[in-house]
Amino acid sequence: MNHFHALVLMTFALSFAGAAKGQNTVKEFTTDSVDLQSLVKRVIETHPSVLKAEEAINSAEAGVGLAKATWYPTIDLGAGYTRIGPVPAISVPGLGSFDMAPANNYNTTLNVYQTVYDFSKTKTNIQVAEANKGIVEKNIELVKQKLAILTITNYYSLAYLQEAIHTKEIQLGILEQHLDYVTRKKETGSATDYEILSTKVRISGARNQKLDLKTALDNQLAILNSLLGLPENTRIKVKNHLMAQSENIVYDSLVSYASEHRNELILAGLRQKQAELRLQSLKIENNPVVSAFASGGIKNGYFPDLNKPTANYAAGLGIKVPIYTATRHRNLMLMASSDINSIKLDIVQSRREISSEVYQNMENLDASKRKIDQSELQLEQAEEARKLADLSYKAGTLTNLDLLDSESLEAESRLNLIRARIDYMINSAKLEISIGKQGY
Repeated sequence: MNHFHALVLMTFALSFAGAAKGQNTVKEFTTDSVDLQSLVKRVIETHPSVLKAEEAINSAEAGVGLAKATWYPTIDLGAGYTRIGPVPAISVPGLGSFDMAPANNYNTTLNVYQTVYDFSKTKTNIQVAEANKGIVEKNIELVKQKLAILTITNYYSLAYLQEAIHTKEIQLGILEQHLDYVTRKKETGSATDYEILSTKVRISGARNQKLDLKTALDNQLAILNSLLGLPENTRIKVKNHLMAQSENIVYDSLVSYASEHRNELILAGLRQKQAELRLQSLKIENNPVVSAFASGGIKNGYFPDLNKPTANYAAGLGIKVPIYTATRHRNLMLMASSDINSIKLDIVQSRREISSEVYQNMENLDASKRKIDQSELQLEQAEEARKLADLSYKAGTLTNLDLLDSESLEAESRLNLIRARIDYMINSAKLEISIGKQGY
């Protein structure tokens, strides 16, 4: 088998393996209903924004290595050829003329440069680079958290839509049974065409509502599939596990917890530390730098044989002291100080926004908790009203429209309860994340 055939077979094998992996992933999420933790885990592990944030660590680590590079020597190898003319020469009476240099000059050198002491300039630059790496690492947590809340909201929206469609299907079944019942009554003269028409209109309306719910479900599935990196038409069914209702919570304690655990505030603190290190770096920017150099090689041009290659070396110490930089240094200092002040103001603003966010989520959670209690009571009343209406209709004491109204009210009450429970789940997750707890 030649190399071309081997390459073709390898390409097909890799393609097949990739396709098989993709099919296994789709099968994993479509074989059975999926729980929230599995979805969030998958999104965080595979989403490009997380991978991009993680890739930034490599750049940050390279920045640390670059800052440390000043501690290490710089070594280079040089070689050159120079032709000069006229050749410098001297004449000595009685002895003749002597060349002072060869016409053809050859030179090969190995040069070493090393910073000996720079008065903490390198040390401070390393601290700035390490602070930047800390910011990059914390930014990954922020990206993951944002993806988690997106996935959680989408998950519970899907859970609601699934239950809503199921409820509509039950309602349609009841209406179909009712249509069959009034149609048989019409045959005996006990019902009118208007009753049949009214029932058909209600069925048509319920079907339209189911279609709207299904369209909304498909749109939410497309969003979820995008987060998961799956084909847009992948059909995923989510589990609907109700969360236990929380105990009474204290606003001040939540805000205090959020101030210590919110990634945005931690990230802002790291940025402030980095800005302060940059300012410190600028303060010592004009410090002297003591360096050493050494050079050794082979070249010609030495007496008495000017054309003979001769080993040579040079070594020494040097110091560089900045004296005048116009207004550059002063303006850089002003800019760095301004950056620190801006970050401090950002922290103050973030604390206010987080405090407001926690309060709103806490109030929303409390409201959704009360709505659950109210919706449960309303559903209980609607179920009893529908049962009584059904008995009264069969007894001939209630009109067809009244019965249909009671059935619609029951279905609406059931959907309201589902919506209230889903809202509670979403608001609970939002409150957890708003105080800095991980959503994954």
